Amino acid sequence: MAQYWLLKSEPRDYSYEDLERDQRTVWDGVANRLALKYLNQMGPGDQAFIYHTGRIRAIIGIADVVSSPYPDPEKDDPTLTVVDVEARKRLARPVTLKEVKADSRFSGFILARLPRLSVMPVSETEWAQLLEISGT
Repeated sequence: MAQYWLLKSEPRDYSYEDLERDQRTVWDGVANRLALKYLNQMGPGDQAFIYHTGRIRAIIGIADVVSSPYPDPEKDDPTLTVVDVEARKRLARPVTLKEVKADSRFSGFILARLPRLSVMPVSETEWAQLLEISGT
């Protein structure tokens, strides 16, 4: 059964546009224990929203998870894992953090409660509601 996720990135470091250009990338740089726990639950067939942090603070697009987690080849620490993702599609319009926080349907959504966490699960209901808001 496919699962849904949200992956955060500072667009100056790596944006959804970069993923569209590259088509596929290693999703790395996750060091927080809880975020790593979630990343280690990801697998091929899962989908992830790509969220831009910084000034934008919005969900921009969707990526497919195309690998199981594996140790980051750039680090000398097997606990730091990565996954490979591929660009799927850009949302019809971004969904902002402000919109999410203002919508009572998302009161339990981790993005509203722990907005600094870089990897988080998204329930099937939240996924569908976010797609609806975006017009996608």
